[in-house]
Amino acid sequence: MAAETDNVITIHNFASKMSTFDPNSTGKQLYGLVDMGSNGIRFSISDLSEPRSRLLDCMYKERAGISLYDALHESAPDSKAFHFSQKTITQVAKTLSRFKRICDSHGVAGKNISVFATEAMRTAENRDEMLDAIHKESGLVVDILSPEMESLFGAMGARSGFNQVDGLFMDLGGGSVQMTYVDSSTGAGYDVLAAQAAKSLPFGAAKLTAALSTRSTAAEAKVELQGRMKQTFEGMKSQFPKLKEQIEKDGGVSIYFCGGGFRGYGSMLMHTETIQPYPIPAIGGYSVSGDRFVKWKQMLKANDYDGKIYGMSKRRREQFPAIVEVVHALVEAVPKIKQVTFCSGGNREGVLYMKLPTKMRESNPLPMLPGVTYGAIADDATIASVVERLSLALPGSQPSVFSPELLDHIARNIWVHTGDSDDANSARSLHHPISGSLAGLPGLTHQIQAVLALTMCARWGADLGPVDRPLQNNLKELIGAELSFWCEFIGTIARAMAIVIPDFPREGLSSGPDRDAVLFKSDVAHGLGKKGHKSGIKLQIAVAKQSQEGIDLGKLEDMFSKVGKGLHLGWTVEAEVV
Repeated sequence: MAAETDNVITIHNFASKMSTFDPNSTGKQLYGLVDMGSNGIRFSISDLSEPRSRLLDCMYKERAGISLYDALHESAPDSKAFHFSQKTITQVAKTLSRFKRICDSHGVAGKNISVFATEAMRTAENRDEMLDAIHKESGLVVDILSPEMESLFGAMGARSGFNQVDGLFMDLGGGSVQMTYVDSSTGAGYDVLAAQAAKSLPFGAAKLTAALSTRSTAAEAKVELQGRMKQTFEGMKSQFPKLKEQIEKDGGVSIYFCGGGFRGYGSMLMHTETIQPYPIPAIGGYSVSGDRFVKWKQMLKANDYDGKIYGMSKRRREQFPAIVEVVHALVEAVPKIKQVTFCSGGNREGVLYMKLPTKMRESNPLPMLPGVTYGAIADDATIASVVERLSLALPGSQPSVFSPELLDHIARNIWVHTGDSDDANSARSLHHPISGSLAGLPGLTHQIQAVLALTMCARWGADLGPVDRPLQNNLKELIGAELSFWCEFIGTIARAMAIVIPDFPREGLSSGPDRDAVLFKSDVAHGLGKKGHKSGIKLQIAVAKQSQEGIDLGKLEDMFSKVGKGLHLGWTVEAEVV
């Protein structure tokens, strides 16, 4: 095996690799990244320009199906173990040269193009030959990540999709599986602490598949995997008292997964959900309880299905028994798993995320989600006044998912597309968070995507055609009846606000002509409904006299009578215009 060279990025020298981002730049900040993984080579070009740097906007993405792991273990007559053939070296060099040309066509500065490699390149005996060929063909320099840095970038790439995280972070690639613990609440330096604690186990999906293919090595590989997984987790517990407490006293540990192997397991979980078709296609932000995650035997059986499984390539299906063995070993090592979340981010997103200043990295991504822009009139104070009005309409018992940041996004989009018909806007709003420009962005778990879809659909009266009603029903089933009720209520509040104030309040709702146009007061109440058997919300809507012209106030009240219908909660809303 080749000795460590200057190409290997370690914890001690990675800071210099992250120094090209300039938060004060007025021009576009484009970054090209190549991740030379064991199962494939992935390219991307991302825009870190303000004000949406935190969202790590991807402009271009591509994958070359070149397995460097397979290339190191070819069985051709002239092949040599742990050596890339000349054919593979040429193919990889030309592939990276093509990506360099794509970066040039997009205007990516040379200093902003990064190429990094992981397990396969770490173990290749003739990796210097590969590095020289790539540089000669494309001018690009490849950085080989140490196992700790691979864990850091993988964990930070997964972490980039959330506001706060606390749990194990694991990455299953073709050549190795990484584990570390990340608690973003501990403050500055938690990322380096996670990297220093990270462990890399040589049980990637491709490597383990090869070991399981022969009877002589399969049993030994399983025993070694389970032993080392348990040893690794016990080491994490000894390093992080909070993790130990979660296992021994709390409800268990949360786990965040990235890497193609774990995403394949997540795709199988989605395929076997009781809600079918599962309403959100992207794996990023998908969560299941620990009780469901541990049913690896059922997932292995599901892989025998002859038809197409969404998110599972032929190669991933072939590697799935090895993926299940990793999951099995994890389940045996971790006694209490509370919840698992599958992440779309990986090494490339981790590299981008680590380029950002600390304050920007730790900011909540939700307020930065793309929405309508009203030019200079959509200042923070104006939006804040709309958020305040929405908050005052709530009785104070709504679920925590309706955070100020989520209400901020709703406020920015209440008056979008007011020139279109309600039915078109209902369908558009339903699809936008799950398959439109919001899909896959940081901050959007499947729960939040469903909440946004249902809330904004209700803002337009949920006037849906037969093709979209099954999607609406599946989203409601995904988040449950109670949360669906609140989506309908808040969406209807937004609709009522837009009826009384038909244009974006340019001077805000804290001052200006729209200040007292419409006010809401709500309380949780009982004895509602015609027979007095229901609970729910008693809502008062105060509409200023000058704002009543041309408005059917009775219709304004009736809108709220539809909230909660069909959810079988026994909840209702009684609205009165005063």
